[in-house]
Amino acid sequence: MATFRYLSGVVTLELDAAKCNGCGMCTTVCPHAVFALADGQARIVDRDACMECGACASNCLSGAVTVDAGVGCATAIIQSALSGAESPTCDCTGSSRCCG
Repeated sequence: MATFRYLSGVVTLELDAAKCNGCGMCTTVCPHAVFALADGQARIVDRDACMECGACASNCLSGAVTVDAGVGCATAIIQSALSGAESPTCDCTGSSRCCG
């Protein structure tokens, strides 16, 4: 879902590179490809694509990723309701951490 955008410049997502162990879990669980691995470290490549679902932070065992989960999911649900869609358009339905 490359065209998804939440609100530019307001995402609460943070990555502490000093804590990152390079496991790549954030790249695996993020439904919007916000993260990438480079030289054994995660990095944020598209911050404004983050919908703050919290999957990255919940799965980061080293505590390198933090985000105020829920804000972006609520936006996706509201936008779906306003547009008359049958289900949230956040591209991660079925996940226990998002748009459940």
